[in-house]
Amino acid sequence: MDVSGLYNFVLLIVLVGILGGVGVLVLDKFSASSGVTESAQASINGTRDAVGEIGTTWMSLIVTVGVLAVILVLVLRSFGAGQGR
Repeated sequence: MDVSGLYNFVLLIVLVGILGGVGVLVLDKFSASSGVTESAQASINGTRDAVGEIGTTWMSLIVTVGVLAVILVLVLRSFGAGQGR
């Protein structure tokens, strides 16, 4: 992994965030439609709440681990560990 690989990682995280946001919006609009039964609406709301937790807890952890991995690789390469001696 190099600094140039950071762009792909950031792009992946942004894409996952956008897809998660669109999914939550679709679930929200679907639960508000008039043809949905109460049990289906309760299931949709539970799913929406569960998906919403990914953005608040797991995404920050994934980004932190990714950034720390990039920093670790850069530090190891600066000492010559990545040159295959």
